[in-house]
Amino acid sequence: MAGSTTATAGAMPAAPSKADDTMDPRKLIAFFAMVLGMFMSILDIQIVSASLAEIQAGLSAGSDEIGWVQTAYLIAEVIMIPLSGTLARIVSTRYLFAFSAAGFTAASALAATATNIDQMIVYRAIQGFIGGGMIPSVFAAAFTIFPPSKRAIVSPIIGLIATLAPTIGPTVGGYLSNAFSWHWLFLVNIIPGIIVTIVTWNFIDFDKPELSLFKKFDWWGLLSMGVFLGALEYVLEEGNSNDWFNDNMIVIGAIASVTGCVIFFYRALTVAFPVVDLTAFTNRNFAFGSIFSFVMGIGLYGLTYIYPVYLGRIRGYDSQMIGETMFVSGLAMFFTAPIAGKLSTKLDLRLMMVIGFASFASGTYIMTDITQDWDFYELLLPQILRGFGLMMCMVPINNIALGTLSPARIRGASGLFNLTRNLGGAVGLAVISTLLSNRQDVHYERLRENLDWGNGIAVNQLNNMTSNLNAMGLDGATGAVKQLVQLVTKQAVVMSFSDVFMLLTVLFTAMILGVALIDKPAPQGGGGGGGGH
Repeated sequence: MAGSTTATAGAMPAAPSKADDTMDPRKLIAFFAMVLGMFMSILDIQIVSASLAEIQAGLSAGSDEIGWVQTAYLIAEVIMIPLSGTLARIVSTRYLFAFSAAGFTAASALAATATNIDQMIVYRAIQGFIGGGMIPSVFAAAFTIFPPSKRAIVSPIIGLIATLAPTIGPTVGGYLSNAFSWHWLFLVNIIPGIIVTIVTWNFIDFDKPELSLFKKFDWWGLLSMGVFLGALEYVLEEGNSNDWFNDNMIVIGAIASVTGCVIFFYRALTVAFPVVDLTAFTNRNFAFGSIFSFVMGIGLYGLTYIYPVYLGRIRGYDSQMIGETMFVSGLAMFFTAPIAGKLSTKLDLRLMMVIGFASFASGTYIMTDITQDWDFYELLLPQILRGFGLMMCMVPINNIALGTLSPARIRGASGLFNLTRNLGGAVGLAVISTLLSNRQDVHYERLRENLDWGNGIAVNQLNNMTSNLNAMGLDGATGAVKQLVQLVTKQAVVMSFSDVFMLLTVLFTAMILGVALIDKPAPQGGGGGGGGH
């Protein structure tokens, strides 16, 4: 094992000395092509979210089936992400990335040709699985092929793509399906996909394949990891809509996940060449960086979910209007990225994280006052604070988690690090959607208790509604009661949103305290490329 580690480290022109401060143009071209591939892969998680109704109509799918267009992609991607480090070691980054880009492009073309929901789910699963191989490779490349002095440029780029892609996914998707048709959600990947495939095949030469490792490949480890992560993602995605453990499939999924988890960790800790190398967690900063990445996943994917739900259900926005409102966060991230990069060379990275978490918590705290009248302008400041906070956290978290690992360990660690962000998103979505429905029921009951015949305001409101409907020639009494129920329901939904924002505020405030647990990172301008062996 030690021999292969040395060989791997030697094969990568990684973590150069301070004297070797130049950036090879070939590596730069390869890196930007990889970044584009990662952008497409992450964008495609959310690109369908604002357009599920159009896809459902186009494929004549049931309302219980259409969610699988997103779930199938997520389950497949979450299995591939930790596996990609091992695959990159066996076949090399060049083969893995070019094959992933080509396969992702082909699966995108297939998804655009789907004629029924079953085909679409299969094609999306293939797209997610193959596309997942592109994400960790970019993080690994950023921290191994460039000198640490260039990290202030490279780290904000990958941080921006990882956070911007899911944020603008609904915007891009809503625009494409409105302007053209839902098929363009997938066709849009084809030309960039072909470019990424050709460029990465011709320009990536960071490492050499170690095909001899294929003989030692842990197939049982792969199978158990697939069951563990796939079933876990299924339980988290489908749990709330299927009433959690009152549903047999959720119970089976949970048992399968726990069983897979036990076997996977046993194999990972005992076999000579595990399918995922967990030793990176012995590095304190990587372990804490992964926890922060998990929480960032909750904030990133949770808020990308909750804003459109509010705008759609309460404000009645269509997918394009939702996209235009959500774009504010994306712009805030875009303008904060270079600032975060610059600050990462000047400030203690822990202080940057404190600023980021404080900004995020401030944004969600403002949202606790939400009413059903809140619109673009009321959501403007919270979204700017969210976008600014995400980038201020993302850059230092990436640097703290991956910046102190040796080049030999960084590929496997990168997969684990990206997995924590995706799992954070899955857990966050499950908790948020469950809280929204549970708190809505609680608030509805409380509001209903106050609406009795002893409440003069409620009685006046009901009488006014009745007389208005009677004047229009309708059944006033029945219609007024229905309208009142709708009003109460809407108010209960808004109050449940406020509760979720308060919970997120508490979570991100707690993270500020958690920053104290991190060891002081090395200054980003100097070392930080070769430690943590």
